[in-house]
Amino acid sequence: MASSKKPQPDHHAENTDFVGRASARHVGLTPGQVTRAQEPDLQPAAHVARILSRYIQPGQHLALALSGGVDSVVLLDILAHLRGPLQFRLSAMHVNHQLSPHAGDWAAFCVARCQEYGVSLEIASITVSHTSDSLEAAARTARHAALARSSADFIVLAHHLDDQVETLLLQLLRGCGVAGASAMAEENQRLLRPLLAFPRSALEHYAQQHSLTWVEDESNLDTRFDRNFLRHRLLPVVEERFPAYRETLYRASRNFAESAHLQEELAQLDGANAIDDKNLSIPALARLPPPRARNLLRHYLKQHGIAAPSAIRLAEMLHQLLNAKRDARIKIPLGAFELQRFHDRACVIPALAPPPPSLCHPWRGENEVQLPELGGVLKFWPAHGQGISLARLQQERVTIRVRQGGERLQPDCARPRRSLKNLFQEAGMPPWSRQTLPLLYSGDSLAAVVGIGMDCRFQARPGEAGVMLEWQA
Repeated sequence: MASSKKPQPDHHAENTDFVGRASARHVGLTPGQVTRAQEPDLQPAAHVARILSRYIQPGQHLALALSGGVDSVVLLDILAHLRGPLQFRLSAMHVNHQLSPHAGDWAAFCVARCQEYGVSLEIASITVSHTSDSLEAAARTARHAALARSSADFIVLAHHLDDQVETLLLQLLRGCGVAGASAMAEENQRLLRPLLAFPRSALEHYAQQHSLTWVEDESNLDTRFDRNFLRHRLLPVVEERFPAYRETLYRASRNFAESAHLQEELAQLDGANAIDDKNLSIPALARLPPPRARNLLRHYLKQHGIAAPSAIRLAEMLHQLLNAKRDARIKIPLGAFELQRFHDRACVIPALAPPPPSLCHPWRGENEVQLPELGGVLKFWPAHGQGISLARLQQERVTIRVRQGGERLQPDCARPRRSLKNLFQEAGMPPWSRQTLPLLYSGDSLAAVVGIGMDCRFQARPGEAGVMLEWQA
């Protein structure tokens, strides 16, 4: 399905000065210069229409990540002409990294292009911090974070075949596994990449045919960046000997993606007997051969949104989990999370700072109390003839506190008062839960501990108004 363009007699002329300033250019490629990667379909618009039809529904909102480069300008032109036939809403977002003196010109260029197509544009200005990551990685992370804030049903990215090949090589040079070697997916959650089958030369050819202009980022020529080094120094040499390397490496990435999918299915099978209520069974992990154990651990971390660690790091984590003594306290830092082991289970938890011992939050009868220091919400549910007696609880000031050490509770009036430490051990409560567990006090008397119980002196009698506690971490 070829797109039909409306006449645009003036927009190139009116932007002549700006185009020169921003290094936008026309290209003059002949059809013979287009590589074979896009065959048998030589029409990007028809290919994009087929890709979109697989994933989107009429009425959905697509937001294009518009940099102003040739790939995103071509995709803007295609999407603008497909929005009617495919019945989707289209907007665009331009991320201004504020790294180039031309950044303002690029944003203005994107504004002008979107106005021509009647497409609304959001400009997100971001600050790139790269104290630990490379500038490339930091810019990518900040850009993805800005795009993720969009409310659109899908974010459409203009990555093409050359981008895919470069990503694959970079991942391999970093020692990735098969998941990393899968490079970029055509669809991943709400990200769509409908141009992955086309090399940059095919997009430049499309731009020439439709009289499109675009901007060039001068940093794309800086070979100090890894991707640019591959693009300008390594891949031209590869192409001399292997002219079809793009298609070949693209097939390799799809083969890796298939292997990664099989690994994921195997991890799900192994996890059915090993992962329960967000806990990972250490005995089940130990019964697996090492490759499957590593695969399951990687899968478990992924379930919690944690990127796969390096092979060496993963092996070290597995060794600690499997070889520590049963009563050892294992705590493995994972950025904003921690992997901890208690007895025969491991658990991923947020890496919270220890709550201040002085924490003392009043309760005045509200339905819930936000406790960010403890990483959760304490909810109060009204009850009748059960739970904590409201009358006895509210005889004195009601507060929510944390453990200081030495606290004692008497859940059963027929048995002596016992230390919280013993009650936690008896309940099998892991140490990471004990530290952030809210304690409910009436005056200086401990009335209840979530997950353990209430003191028998505060038990509601039949017919008496009571309250139940629920802790949502």
